[in-house]
Amino acid sequence: MKQFGTILKFELRGYLKNKVFVGTTVFLVIAIAIAMFIPNITAMFKSEEGVKDKTVMLVYAQDGELASLVRQYFEPAFPDYEVKLAEGSLEDVKEQIISGSAECAFAMDSASSYTYYVNNLTMYDANTALAETLLKEVCRVTAMLQYGLTPEQAEKVMSVEIESNVTALGKDQGQNFLYTYIMIMALYMVILLYGQMVATNVASEKSSRAMEVLVTSAKPSSMMFGKVLASCLAGLIQLVAVFGSALVFYNINKSAWGDNRIIESIFNIPVNLFVYMLVYFVLGFLIYAFLYGAIGSTASKLEDINTSVMPITFLFIIAFLVVMMSMTSGNTDNTLMKACSFIPFTSPMAMFTRICMSTVPWHEIALSIAILIGSTVGIGFLSAKIYSVGVLLYGTTPKLGAIIKAVWKA
Repeated sequence: MKQFGTILKFELRGYLKNKVFVGTTVFLVIAIAIAMFIPNITAMFKSEEGVKDKTVMLVYAQDGELASLVRQYFEPAFPDYEVKLAEGSLEDVKEQIISGSAECAFAMDSASSYTYYVNNLTMYDANTALAETLLKEVCRVTAMLQYGLTPEQAEKVMSVEIESNVTALGKDQGQNFLYTYIMIMALYMVILLYGQMVATNVASEKSSRAMEVLVTSAKPSSMMFGKVLASCLAGLIQLVAVFGSALVFYNINKSAWGDNRIIESIFNIPVNLFVYMLVYFVLGFLIYAFLYGAIGSTASKLEDINTSVMPITFLFIIAFLVVMMSMTSGNTDNTLMKACSFIPFTSPMAMFTRICMSTVPWHEIALSIAILIGSTVGIGFLSAKIYSVGVLLYGTTPKLGAIIKAVWKA
């Protein structure tokens, strides 16, 4: 235990003194701070620049009543434009658009027919789509007036609002999608980054022959667990620094964000989901870090690492793709996801996704966590066995059969 503690402290100190680790963490914290202060920064620039004039949108029609009615509907629907009634002929309208005094114009032949004029039509111009929705209402109002309704009666009919309430008896996927996505992406990046780092550190010590000195003063199993747990703690420290700073900066700028439901939902994650996130994150990281460490010990040269860890990386990427496709499809309870919820290499992402985005019986969650804990412990001790054998194997990278045989004899 003393050896393990010494190695853990040494490896963790190495991470915390690493310039790349510290620089990346500081960069992410600064980026989060800037992102959280965006509303205040934007408001400051707006106050300095003053209120800019809105872009002009023209409405042209020979029928003055139709033009006025269309403008009445367009004005609140296009808040970024100053909607004006066009004066003069259609050629005058075109000239204003070409000269830049107006950006666009709707020339109304009738309530159901128009021509949209714009100088440069961008691919993001959605004015016609919104206009067609509004013109359908104009057509209905015009028809009502023709059939004898007064303008007040027509407006009352068109302004009827439908009241509705949505009650989710299970989970609200839309609300929990962000929690799930953030956790899956964080787990994906941390496992690939720190798992590869564990394997590289082990292989570099072995290739420099430093491993031969280390194994004489410490047990290989203590070295293995010390390295893996140090990388896990370093990853958690970095995540706490990043997400903790995000929470602090959000609370400082909470009033500036107003009622932004997306940002608010990210920082109001339910406690039970946060606990599940922590459990699956730690166990998921450990199970892959043990595998990366064990395989790193079998590589004789640093150049062999990428080839050696490729099967594990592919396994993790496949699990990631299965989860992401299920999330985007909205069906997180399909047969494949249910199976992946109990496979230790995929359950950290699959079961957490199902917990967030569907209703999962408690006994399935308990079974999944039990299998994951047992598998993590088992793979940890197996990886320690492989590590103790692999650190002494030099030359060409040993095949799987040779490793199993050596572990069996050990």
